[in-house]
Amino acid sequence: MAGNFFSVECPDCENEQVVFGKASSEVACAVCGHTLARPTGGKAVFEGEVLETVEAR
Repeated sequence: MAGNFFSVECPDCENEQVVFGKASSEVACAVCGHTLARPTGGKAVFEGEVLETVEAR
């Protein structure tokens, strides 16, 4: 299973969090609980701004 990890900024509290690019469940911000990524069956849809690729595989 190849996939990338991304650093995503929360639009509400500006917290940076690392998210897997093919997330299979919703990923919530650890600080405020805002949804950062939603699964689509393949690549996840990010609701926050993607700042950088942390690890590319």
